[in-house]
Amino acid sequence: MADRSELMEAALESFPEGLALLDPGGGVAFWKRAAESITGFPNMETVTRRIPWALEPLLLAHPPEAPGEARGGPHPERGLLIETQHRCGNKLPLMMRTVVLRDPLGGHIGTAVIFHIAEHLDSLPHGESCEESNLEAAQAEIEEQAQSAFDDFTQWGTPLGLLWVTVDQAHELRKTHGARACKMMIERIERTLTHGLRPTEELGRWGDDEFVILSHETSSGSLASHAQVLLGLARTSDFRWWGDRLSLTVSIGAAQAAKTETLPQLFERAKAAMFVSIHAGGNHITLAPERS
Repeated sequence: MADRSELMEAALESFPEGLALLDPGGGVAFWKRAAESITGFPNMETVTRRIPWALEPLLLAHPPEAPGEARGGPHPERGLLIETQHRCGNKLPLMMRTVVLRDPLGGHIGTAVIFHIAEHLDSLPHGESCEESNLEAAQAEIEEQAQSAFDDFTQWGTPLGLLWVTVDQAHELRKTHGARACKMMIERIERTLTHGLRPTEELGRWGDDEFVILSHETSSGSLASHAQVLLGLARTSDFRWWGDRLSLTVSIGAAQAAKTETLPQLFERAKAAMFVSIHAGGNHITLAPERS
């Protein structure tokens, strides 16, 4: 039977927000797995140390209380928008709130810092019409970017590759845990994939559980190698929902653009390769045959 500390940790891990528990001096006593996924800073680099330098705004927003400081001073329990950095160096807008932790006598024993990606702050509750509208807008945006990249490829020879990515666990999670759980999982995968992109690459949402990545690798071999890196990153992003943990995997179809095809044909080749990866059991990459 699980002890109380195990039950408490499982309860904390079941929620998708990042959480850091800081001691009175600002050292990290607890660092949730969701905090790892959001910021890129692993548990081993944070626990028992000060909060990572890139996340100092989390601490500065509510510094440790000085001895004798009056309690009840202002602190952002309702939420504060900050901009910091992911471990890889990318800008990371966070919506953060803090809660001062006290013992039964009122003494300050630490601070809880709760945070999530700010870009999701204003997302509307899940609803079919809203979701469809968002997906259509995302699809239109990546289509426009793809057309521009394809034009550069045909006119100037700028290399272009397409990765079609689908999340293997999405269908099952939608059936067993509902649409909200699946939506949170897809967002987790999207963040993870984004952190693995090259500076010039673009990722766009294509369907309920699919993404398209525009790459500029110079050959089909290097495109497949890059897809392998993204496949590995996805496997590091596990997902918890009400105590259940899922190891996440993706299926990827890769296609390198050829002068003898149109943009819709490039999309079709990448999509067909993705379906081959699904039928291979998922967690797999398929490179579409090159066109002559």
